[in-house]
Amino acid sequence: MPKYLIERNIPGAGKLTSDQLKAISQTSCGVLSNLGPRIQWVHSYVTADKIYCVYIAPNEELVKEHAKQGGFPANVVTEISTVIDPTTAE
Repeated sequence: MPKYLIERNIPGAGKLTSDQLKAISQTSCGVLSNLGPRIQWVHSYVTADKIYCVYIAPNEELVKEHAKQGGFPANVVTEISTVIDPTTAE
């Protein structure tokens, strides 16, 4: 199943409190539950003004539907073709 990197422009994201991040996560999980098992949230990275999320889904349209239903921006959705890390050099 394809993996996607979603770039969400959220000014001030890095200043969100743990309670705000918890609420966002709960909203996301609720939408995922409604959409069914074909889409999964792997994890996210919070930076100063953006949140980058990794999702597993059969297509980009389902990722965008999750964003729409959750009220989240999905400014850029890119399919991940390969993952590399330090062990790739071995």
